[in-house]
Amino acid sequence: MPGVPDLPVVLIHGAGGAIGGAVASAFARRGAELHLAGPRQESLHRLSHALRDVGRSRVSTYIVDAFDAEAVEAHAAAVAEAAGRIDVVMNAASIPLVQGIPLTDMHWEDVLAPVSAWIKTQYLTSRAAAIHMSARGSGTILTLSASPSTVAIGGVGGFAAACAAVEALTRTLAAELGPSGVRAVCIRAQRIVDTLGSTPDLPMPVEQFRGFLESLTTSKSLPTLEDVAGTAVFLAEGGARAMNGSVLNVTCGMSAD
Repeated sequence: MPGVPDLPVVLIHGAGGAIGGAVASAFARRGAELHLAGPRQESLHRLSHALRDVGRSRVSTYIVDAFDAEAVEAHAAAVAEAAGRIDVVMNAASIPLVQGIPLTDMHWEDVLAPVSAWIKTQYLTSRAAAIHMSARGSGTILTLSASPSTVAIGGVGGFAAACAAVEALTRTLAAELGPSGVRAVCIRAQRIVDTLGSTPDLPMPVEQFRGFLESLTTSKSLPTLEDVAGTAVFLAEGGARAMNGSVLNVTCGMSAD
């Protein structure tokens, strides 16, 4: 229809996980055209089936290893060809983590694993989309970080370094891609309350752990999946046009900046 803007074309890696699925749902409510990628068809199928009844969205799914450069580049090219462009890319893929053990008791490979894995996959998916975004002169790259990037927290292993590395990567991407009309912004979250469960890496019972995390924030609460997803949508829309290289603090006030 004349005068109606094109709906955004959104590519999400790790869409079958909690964060990726929440972000996909938020964009679906805005009527976005969704291209959902992940390593397992079952979780993608469940999500796509649920999203097809939301808004006016068109949903496509792809089995893609977000750590495989050739697969990521081929997927981005396929999306750009099918949709005509890529407006937003976000990578919520999971990474290997060993936590709950002091750094001095960890093997160096376990410390390095989250750093190398997260910087690799965020770089690969950002670069693949950026090629098509730059050619068109617009686009938004969304990366993910977490509060240990700036807060001293014990027991997180190499995760803090991984978070700091992704934020640094985002700033560099912003500086290099900004002149071509492509923005790169990072969402820094705290442990998300919806995903907080009893796992082996928790230093205490889950309810006690939740209370401890909440006590570290200024609002005495934890962010929700809806909070993170809403931030992603905001960053991709026109109101955030002046934000480039920014790290948005979605920690309920835990991070210092």
